[in-house]
Amino acid sequence: MIKHNEKLPIVVLISGRGSNLQSIIDQAASGELPVDIRAVISNRPDAAGLERARAAGIETAVVDHRDYPGRETFDAALARCIDRYRPRVVVLAGFMRILTPGFVRHYRGRLLNIHPSLLPAYRGLNTHQRALADGARRHGASVHFVTEELDGGPVILQAKVPVHPDDTPETLAARVLAEEHRLYPAALRLLAEGRIRLDNGQALLDDRPLETPLQLDRLTAGAD
Repeated sequence: MIKHNEKLPIVVLISGRGSNLQSIIDQAASGELPVDIRAVISNRPDAAGLERARAAGIETAVVDHRDYPGRETFDAALARCIDRYRPRVVVLAGFMRILTPGFVRHYRGRLLNIHPSLLPAYRGLNTHQRALADGARRHGASVHFVTEELDGGPVILQAKVPVHPDDTPETLAARVLAEEHRLYPAALRLLAEGRIRLDNGQALLDDRPLETPLQLDRLTAGAD
């Protein structure tokens, strides 16, 4: 349990530009989000998000997956790197690697991901194209606990956006991404406040089973 006024220590994993990382950095710097970003780690040495972290004075590290013969050896090296920083939570923010079951078990209940769909709809890749092809009227993003099942862990919080008749995958992606930047810090705040946790594969909110994902707009409305 995080004590009052204590910051939640996290490590953030990225593979690319790190726009969700930036939203976490900004809210942590402003004091809105009580987290201590102990390190940002990437599997790509050219990930633009590493520069975002350095600009904020956050320690960075690279564990290049190309240096390892397989997923198991890479994940083992990644875990060793993460564990040096002793985080309470590991945050996947555009980390484009499928993690091995052993890695996921090592961080069970402490591993979060953000996915650009309203899970359980559209697990995997190309979510925006698939939503448009299906004629979906609503789309969005989800923050969930990571389990061995790809994009299948309990969902904590979601943000919904409308799908417009003239949307392209690019315009829809931009609308979803704007919500992601609000969504991830909000989910992390729930963890930092000790309100949400994973217990025996079930997400608990205030020690009660979370039967359906929280909705960002309702959560923020309740905070006003």
